[in-house]
Amino acid sequence: MTDERCLARGSVDRIGAHESCCEVEIGSWSEQRTMPVADHGVAVAACLEQLTNPEHGVLQDASEVSAIGFKAVHGGRLSGIFAVDDDLLDAMTEMNAAAPAHNPPYIAAMKALRTRFPELPLVAAFETDFHRTIPAARREYAIPRQWADEFHIRKYGFHGASHRYIATRSASLLGRDDARVISCHLGGSSSLTAIKSGESVMTTMGMTPQTGLPQNNRVGDFDPFALPLIMERTGMSLDETLTQLASHGGLLGLSDHSGDIRDLEAAAATGDEKSQLALDVFVQEIRRHLGGMIVALGGVDAIVFTGGIGEKGAGIRAGVCADMEELGIVLAPDANMAVSGEATFHSTESRTQLWVIPTNEEVIVARQCVNLLKS
Repeated sequence: MTDERCLARGSVDRIGAHESCCEVEIGSWSEQRTMPVADHGVAVAACLEQLTNPEHGVLQDASEVSAIGFKAVHGGRLSGIFAVDDDLLDAMTEMNAAAPAHNPPYIAAMKALRTRFPELPLVAAFETDFHRTIPAARREYAIPRQWADEFHIRKYGFHGASHRYIATRSASLLGRDDARVISCHLGGSSSLTAIKSGESVMTTMGMTPQTGLPQNNRVGDFDPFALPLIMERTGMSLDETLTQLASHGGLLGLSDHSGDIRDLEAAAATGDEKSQLALDVFVQEIRRHLGGMIVALGGVDAIVFTGGIGEKGAGIRAGVCADMEELGIVLAPDANMAVSGEATFHSTESRTQLWVIPTNEEVIVARQCVNLLKS
C-alpha cells in the first residue's frame, strides 16, 4: 500500500455450491480452477494458497497479510471503519431484515474467517460511511420520531466505496477540490450520489439497498401501501411478497425475462416492447434523480458514469444525457460510442463535463484498512 500497487486480483464464485470457480491473476500469469468451496473460510484459504504459490505467488507466507478488508453493507447504529468484533457482528445482525441479501453472507464469512485465521485482523468498512455528511433534511423520513430514534430508521445510502473513489478521482481529474459532481454508479445494483467538495450531500438509496433506482431484479422505490393489496390478491405472506420484490422486481420484473441491460437492449432491438419499457423506466428514473441533484448542488461541474453499465452502456449514457442542452449538458455522440476506460464524452459546447471513470472500490477499502491499522 506504499504505492497502492495491485499485486494480484481474483474471485471465488458460487461459494457453498457443489463446485466453485476460483480465478486469480498475478501479473501476466492467471489460473482458473473448479473445486468444492464449502464456505468463505475455504475460499480465503484457496486465495492464500495461490498468493503464496512458490512459482507465481506474491507472498512468502500468509502472515505477510496485514488485514482482510470487507466492503460491508449495513451496520445500522455503526457506520464507519471498524475491527470485526462481537459488537460489530451484533450490529450487522440487527440489520439483517433491512439487508437480507447482503448482511447474512458477510456475517457468515466474518465468523468463518475469525475461526480459521484468528491471527489476521478483519476490518469492516461500511458503505454507509461516505453518506454521513448528507444534511438531515435529505436524510430523514417523514415518520413518527420514535421509530427514527429507537429503530435507526433513516436514509443511509450505499455504494459508499465506489462513490468515494469517484469523489477523489474526479477531484484529481478536474483539478479542483470544490467541484460539484454527480456520481452515477450503474450496474446490477445502481445508485446516484451528489458530491460537493468531496462529500456526499444527497443519494438515491435510502434505509435499505432495495430502494432508489430500479435494480436488475430489485424493485427500487415503491409505495408501501401497495403491499396489503398485493398480499390480499395473491394470498402471499409479507415475507413472500418482499422476496418477490427483492428477487423478481426491477428490470427483470418490467421485462419479464431478464434484468441484464445487454439482454434488454438486444431484445428491444428486435421489437420487444417490455424490454424497451424496462430500459425506458431505468433511464427516466436516473434522469429524475439527476435533476433533483443538480438543484441540490446549485449546478453541476461533472457527471461521472461508473459501474458495469455506466462504463460500457453507451446507449444508457446517451439516454440519460439527452435533451439537456438548456442545462449546459451536451453529449458528443462519437466520443460516447468510443469510450474505453477512463474518458470524457462531452461536446465542446457543454458547460458540464461528462466522464466515464472505472471505479476502484478495492483500493478505497484497502486505504481504510491501513488508516484503521495505523490508528
